[in-house]
Amino acid sequence: MKKIKYYYNPNTLRYEKLETPLRVKLLRALGFIAGSLVTALIIVSIAFQYLDSPKEKILRQQYEKASENYDVLSGHLRKLQQQMAELEKRDNDVYRAIFEASPIPDSARVKEMEKNKEIQLVQAMDADDLYSDVVSTLNNLNKRVAYQNKSYDDIGGFIKNKEVLLACTPAIQPVSNKDLNRIASGFGYRIDPVYKTVKMHAGLDFAAPQGTPIYATANGTVQQAGNTGNGYGNHVVINHGYGYETLYGHMFRIKTSAGKRIKRGEIIGYVGSTGKSTGPHLHYEVHKNDKKLDPVYFFYNDLTPEQYDRLLKMAAASNQSFD
Repeated sequence: MKKIKYYYNPNTLRYEKLETPLRVKLLRALGFIAGSLVTALIIVSIAFQYLDSPKEKILRQQYEKASENYDVLSGHLRKLQQQMAELEKRDNDVYRAIFEASPIPDSARVKEMEKNKEIQLVQAMDADDLYSDVVSTLNNLNKRVAYQNKSYDDIGGFIKNKEVLLACTPAIQPVSNKDLNRIASGFGYRIDPVYKTVKMHAGLDFAAPQGTPIYATANGTVQQAGNTGNGYGNHVVINHGYGYETLYGHMFRIKTSAGKRIKRGEIIGYVGSTGKSTGPHLHYEVHKNDKKLDPVYFFYNDLTPEQYDRLLKMAAASNQSFD
């Protein structure tokens, strides 16, 4: 029930009913509405500043998830960059070791074409699709890196084994022979100096003054060192592995012992004329899997093509051997 208000009118000396004009009522209503609107605006502005709307909450969650994904992807990318840098270094080392060249990678040839395709593809993606595509690309790249890494490990092993094999393969002349004038008798059937009959001469004879240094022609282990009465006099046999052996006969003095590890170019003795010999010289043999080979084919490391051709002709001449 609405209350009726009265006021005392001093002019009429009585209480009269209080009636509010319509204009005042409208002004009051407008004031109330304006105050409410201002208050609402203040509350909304504060709420928008400190509180998230539902859409903003979703966007914030997406942003936080994207940030986490970005940190994970950044970590993967750093690892991949380190791995790729290592692979590039090993790739260059492998090519330099084998081909002595720097090949152009396939990625460089198609770089511009792929770049344009990638830009168009990325522009058509939203955030989730882009993230999924990046993850897929990284997984694929991880697999390729792992496979390539294994491939280079295999190649590295092949190179190391090849280096060992080359170091253990006879490749130099056993005495200093720059002028190529010390080849006295070659491999093959020659006249025996003692029996004067044609016999198989299974090595090369290097004529040299007594005391001339004799060098190991490859890395290996001394198998024999001494005089065993087999006609070679003081001699040394080196086992190089991979089926290779070399024999150095008729030494004046031996400068090594059985079981010792030898490097190519190391002095193992000195030229002499011990055993079945008609003068100071070195009898040199190369064996592969117990088969005697012509040593002249194992001098490729210290001769030019012209020198090697001349040496072949000299070793092929028919003459009398020194032993």
